[in-house]
Amino acid sequence: MREQVLAALVMGFITLTLGTAIVLRGPIGKALAQWIASWGSPEHKAMEAKWAEVAAGRDPREVSELRAEVEELQRQLADVQERLDFAERVLARRDDRAGALQKGGAARLPGES
Repeated sequence: MREQVLAALVMGFITLTLGTAIVLRGPIGKALAQWIASWGSPEHKAMEAKWAEVAAGRDPREVSELRAEVEELQRQLADVQERLDFAERVLARRDDRAGALQKGGAARLPGES
């Protein structure tokens, strides 16, 4: 009887080990490996530092100030992106006119007849 229980335990352990090895070799194992590898990334460490500060009882006013600062930076970034788009359009238009002049045509601004 004792030998049967021991044999069942050994077979269960072997089955569980093989099943785990098969699952971990597939996409689940790859995703798990990526997740574990990301623990050493700078982004993960920065997130851990933020959570540690929050857990240490950071002042809620400071958090709201930081959020306001981030929103201001996002607005500034949007403004810079609009300016960049405008500059790219102006340069593209100038390149189009220069190409027309080289082909012997007259450069005309939009709206000119």
